Amino acid sequence: MPEPDISKLNSDNIVDFLGGIFSRRGSEEYLGEEVTISEHMYQTAHLAEKSGASDELVVAALLHDIGHFTNEFPDNAADLGIDAHHDRAGARVLAPFFPKLVTDCVRHHVSAKRYLCATTPEYFDTLSPASVHSLELQGGPMSEQAAKKFGQNSDIDAIVQVRKWDDEGKVPGLKTESFEYFAPIIQRVVDRHIAQ
Repeated sequence: MPEPDISKLNSDNIVDFLGGIFSRRGSEEYLGEEVTISEHMYQTAHLAEKSGASDELVVAALLHDIGHFTNEFPDNAADLGIDAHHDRAGARVLAPFFPKLVTDCVRHHVSAKRYLCATTPEYFDTLSPASVHSLELQGGPMSEQAAKKFGQNSDIDAIVQVRKWDDEGKVPGLKTESFEYFAPIIQRVVDRHIAQ
C-alpha cells in the first residue's frame, strides 16, 4: 500500500499519518541492529518518558528516525555507502506540525553523534557496530571548529539527550509502549504548537 500524500497533511491527520508509517513499516530491519526500527523508536521514547522528559522530548525521541520512511533513498542505502540524510528528511516532514525543539532534535540527532565523538572521546566506545558504520557514512567526528559551532545551538542539551536515548534504545526483546500509547502525547504537542 503506498504511503499517503504528505502534501495533504494537517494537524488533524498528522498523528494518523505517523501511526500508519509505524504500522506499515515499523517491523523493518533497523540498519543492522538487533531490533526493528519501530522497536528502536519505541525504546527511545520509553527512555525519554521514564526519565521524566517533557512531552516534546518524548515525541522527539519517538520520531527521531521517522525520516527513514519519508525520503526517496533505498532501504539498503547504508549498504550501498549512501547517507540517506534521514535526519533532515524527517525534520522537513515534521516542521509544519511540531515545535522547533522537536524538529531540532530530529534534524540534529545524527550531527549530535558526530559532535559527541569529537567532544567526548569515550562516547565512541558506546556505539554499536552499526552506528560506527553509519558514523563513517555521515562524515565521522566533527572538526573542533564544527563542534564548537554546533555546541552553540540553543537546543543543544535536548539534542544531545535524545541522541543518548537513541544510542541506548537497541535492546532486543525489551517491552515498551506501542504507538497507540504515544498517539495522545503526539497530538498534545501538535495542538499546543498549532495554537501558538
